Amino acid sequence: MKIEDLVEKYTYRVEWSEEDKTHIARCLEFPSLAAHGEKAKDALVELESVVVETLKWMKEDGEEFPEAISTKKYKGNLTLRVPSDVHRKLAVESAEQGVSINQLILSKL
Repeated sequence: MKIEDLVEKYTYRVEWSEEDKTHIARCLEFPSLAAHGEKAKDALVELESVVVETLKWMKEDGEEFPEAISTKKYKGNLTLRVPSDVHRKLAVESAEQGVSINQLILSKL
């Protein structure tokens, strides 16, 4: 896969920073990278350029690229540890509603 194609599949977020008075763009697959711009689209274009350069360096060093969140396969299973009193409360509430604990938790999400 070409670097430019991979860059298009990564997940980006652009937010206004009141503190910095600029837009900040981040790539979720590369949490340490950021770019800024006067307009949101400027920040995004700048960040995509930074990601391209980062991938080129990684390729030169023989490093593996992070998989795009959008192409990862998820099983749909989460393991969640909660205090026993919370587990008990969920068990009671799910029994009162006549649903499984899993269904109760899903309804709260």
